[in-house]
Amino acid sequence: MNIIISAGGSGGHIYPALSILKEFQKREKNVNVLYIGTHNRMEKQIVPEKGIPYESLEIYGFTKDVKRDIKNVFLIQKAFKKCVNIMKDFKPDIVIGVGGYVTYPVLKAAKKLGIKTFIHEQNSRPGKVNYLVSRYADVVGVTFKSSIPYLKRAKKIVYTGHPALNGAVSTKGVDKTLLGFHVSKKLVVYVAGSLGSSSLNEKMLSFLNSDLHNEYEILYITGSNVDIEKFKKKITNPKGVKFVPYFENLPGILAASDLVISRAGAGTLFEIIGLEKPSIIIPSPNVANNHQYFNAKELEEKGIIKVLEEKDLTKESLAGQIQVLLNNQKEVDLLKKNMHAYKEINPVDTIYKTVKELIGTSK
Repeated sequence: MNIIISAGGSGGHIYPALSILKEFQKREKNVNVLYIGTHNRMEKQIVPEKGIPYESLEIYGFTKDVKRDIKNVFLIQKAFKKCVNIMKDFKPDIVIGVGGYVTYPVLKAAKKLGIKTFIHEQNSRPGKVNYLVSRYADVVGVTFKSSIPYLKRAKKIVYTGHPALNGAVSTKGVDKTLLGFHVSKKLVVYVAGSLGSSSLNEKMLSFLNSDLHNEYEILYITGSNVDIEKFKKKITNPKGVKFVPYFENLPGILAASDLVISRAGAGTLFEIIGLEKPSIIIPSPNVANNHQYFNAKELEEKGIIKVLEEKDLTKESLAGQIQVLLNNQKEVDLLKKNMHAYKEINPVDTIYKTVKELIGTSK
């Protein structure tokens, strides 16, 4: 079985793609995989390090820079031709797209060659590229049922859930004492995405500089784009707070926590559900289609998470929600009950079976 998979730009696309590949490698005796990504984004480093064959495309997202966008039109056509040649040589049984602008020429090439295609949309409001390529795809898998009305051009839609759910279910918590935290104190993990959020970090300063967090400990993951030393100098009350720019085993530290404070990226949300951790979710207001807000609100309506919008974030509002979720066991038990019920879906199994069925209909 030959599989080409494409995803790029951010961990929110890359890690679901890797989870899908892992499932096929586990369940298929003879599987050959090829990952197509960008030449200069995260996947260029992450994927080859895992021993997965990789082909890169020089392609960029569109901006308001006219000269760059004109150049990008030609790069997209060049990338499309390269993908056609790659596919003629590799002969994939299926081409899978998991989001990011790099997937556009990949899916378009598969369509031209008559190769079966599957794409996966992680967010409640589809990204621009997935919206465009949904007309090429034979099947579209979705994380949220609420995204279905926005994919009217799709031939077939399957509700799969998010692949991060599978990995989180079996995750073991890291030993927090190795990080300098105490067994007897509750741990709150703050994470605002792999790159971080300067606007959210600034709003968190008043909370961190207060004495409202002295009863518990905090692992504060700033994000790799934040100057951590400069940020730490702004903290006047660092008691019980440890700062890191990035934590490689994020599911492991989330599993060891008592409460998670996070943005509303779909991957992190479904890791939280898989781990059954109470959470305070602060959606980013600066993302396409405001998709993080809609991701979070759908889950809040199901009684799975608590949402605190950034515009409403103060040291008092945050401290109040933290106190409830650390000390009100009845509230926590209800959240966990709702998360447990949501875990009845099996995303990677559904995706695997959907793809196998799709390939079967082509033979």
